[in-house]
This record gives sequence, C-alpha cells and structure tokens, in this order.
Amino acid sequence: MTIITVNAPKGRLSLEQRRELAETLTDAVLVPEVGRFASAARVGLQVHFVEREPDMMAIGGRLLVDAGPELDVMVVDVTVMDAAWQPEVRAEVIERVLAALAAACGMDRPSPTWWVTFRVIDEGSWGSSGGVLSVLSLLDSGVFTAERVKAVRAALGV
Repeated sequence: MTIITVNAPKGRLSLEQRRELAETLTDAVLVPEVGRFASAARVGLQVHFVEREPDMMAIGGRLLVDAGPELDVMVVDVTVMDAAWQPEVRAEVIERVLAALAAACGMDRPSPTWWVTFRVIDEGSWGSSGGVLSVLSLLDSGVFTAERVKAVRAALGV
C-alpha cells in the first residue's frame, strides 16, 4: 500500500497534468517497490492532489501570494509500507517522482523548489478493510519479483 500526496498551489496543475501524474507517479513508486511494472499492483497505490491557496503556502518566510509567480512550489509526500527501502531504492523513487513531475509540467528538469519526502510506515501500523495490513501477505501475490521478495523478507527479518 502506498499513498502519494502532491501539495501544490491552487491551479498549478491542470486536469490533464493530474491525469498524467496519477499514472506516472504511481509507476514511479510501483516499479522500484515490486521490482518491475505490474499492472495488478497499481490498485495498491493512491495519488492524492491537494491544492492550497497561495496565502496558505510559504517559502523562504514569504507567502506565495506575496512572492509572485516565479516561485514554483510543490511538495510530494510518498508514504509506503515497511519493506526493503534501502537508501538507493528511496533515491530511485525520489528521482522518478521528480522526473514524472517535470515531464507532466513540460519542463526539462524539476524545479529546485519541488520537494519530495519519503516516509515508511512501520510493520503493523497500516490498516484497511477492518484490519491491520502487512506487506508480507502481499509477497505471494505474484506482483513482486523474486529478488524483491527476498529483499523484503531480509529487511523485515523473516
């Protein structure tokens, strides 16, 4: 289970850009998470777009409403279940998320004022469908590569 939350100033992303990002951000996390593209795993990822008025966001101590349009601010929070999230896998996710944002926004490279956070929810701390979820129950679903299954089991000590 993964939740990607994109916080942006109101009107920054068009409907078409959000449609594109719903897909590309999902895949930006999904591929490193399970080890390959697996369309069946897409249902386990959600993308939420949160728009904020320019007077509800600030950078460098200045509200965006006062800073002007030159500041292109976005914050993306990637929240994942505990698994094999070594630093190089986290870095891959962050780079893929930033590249997806740049592509959707028609930019050659991401803005330095777009930030991505990566958070791991401890095993036993995520719930749905009336119970607590575990990544371990997903490992035999057929979406994870054998290499990722082995890495997850090793990371969780099982």
